[in-house]
Amino acid sequence: MVVAVPFTIPKTNEDRNLDDVKALLDQSPLIDTHNDMAWSFRFALQDRISEISLYDNMSDHFAISHTDIPRMREGKVGAQFWSCYAPCSTQNKDAVRMGLEQIDVVKRMIKSYPEVFQEARTADEIESAFSNGKIASLIGLEGGHIIDSSMGALRMMFALGVRYMTLTHNCNTPWADALNSGYPNGGLTQFGRKLVVEMNRLGMMVDISHVSNSTMKHVLEESRAPVIFSHSCLQGLCNRERNVPDDVLKILAEKGGVVMIDFYNLYLTCSSRASVRDVADHIEYVRDLVGSQYVGLGSDFDAIPLTPRNLEDTSKYPNIFVELMSRGWSDEDLLDVAGRNIIRVMRRVEEVAVEMKNQLPQEDWIPDEDLKNKTCRSDF
Repeated sequence: MVVAVPFTIPKTNEDRNLDDVKALLDQSPLIDTHNDMAWSFRFALQDRISEISLYDNMSDHFAISHTDIPRMREGKVGAQFWSCYAPCSTQNKDAVRMGLEQIDVVKRMIKSYPEVFQEARTADEIESAFSNGKIASLIGLEGGHIIDSSMGALRMMFALGVRYMTLTHNCNTPWADALNSGYPNGGLTQFGRKLVVEMNRLGMMVDISHVSNSTMKHVLEESRAPVIFSHSCLQGLCNRERNVPDDVLKILAEKGGVVMIDFYNLYLTCSSRASVRDVADHIEYVRDLVGSQYVGLGSDFDAIPLTPRNLEDTSKYPNIFVELMSRGWSDEDLLDVAGRNIIRVMRRVEEVAVEMKNQLPQEDWIPDEDLKNKTCRSDF
């Protein structure tokens, strides 16, 4: 009697590597520091999150969509910083309200899907959520104009759970210059320097994506805690002002900070074409220049109109690590890039806040007559 033996297709090296990567990402959280889905709800649905299910494919609802629960789960996401963004046109108008509404969206989303999301505000809480099988959810503000030049508003945003603020978007604030914007402040003003210190005192990470070169350097001079680029690439591979120059990257590393690599094609390759290999190239560029402990992931998903091949949405994060694994990266270095680097920065930011706990809050303010709109550009 002939016994039929089931035929199985042997796994390729790439399949085996993907299995290895997914097993690795079960050990420590994969953390993305920049996703704009809250803005998608604000722009397309006026914050009405109850109208759709995050178990659906969000591409059916939003013109630009890379994120939903099934894709995040497939992509092994362990923690997500949800970006709360306000366009530059809202500066000195309704930016504060728009920021608050998106914070509300994030909080309602977490509450609506308690089986998936868990709010986190600290490094320990990220690890706790991960150990519970949940996606730790944190908040970042994209654009310093959202606090309307108010130390008090900054403190209230922190109380609501905001754990980083991007000092500018593509427009100046009265206290910090954005990139390619005329630079009337010469970088940070004295108020801006004091605001950085206040962020240190609170335990809020200072994010210098989008800011001018002078602002980057002033922040790195002033900050007592490590600084982040929440979603940026490197000028050494794509010479755009939006990207991080080598001299700033070296200072960032000396100060213990981290650059989280953006997935936007135009920042990766200075062209409309890019692949997951280009993301790996930027990660390796940081490693080769300053070390692998100073780089992570800040996708800019749900905002960018172009994504790399094989990195089209949140389900594809493991492909980054398959590529790096094929280049000989160790498991320990892969886990650092996946999330341990940003957790290290968060812990140090939290430690600095404890060290500064006896320092009085900053009470500086900018007179109303000095608050005025600056040049605004449309970019990502």
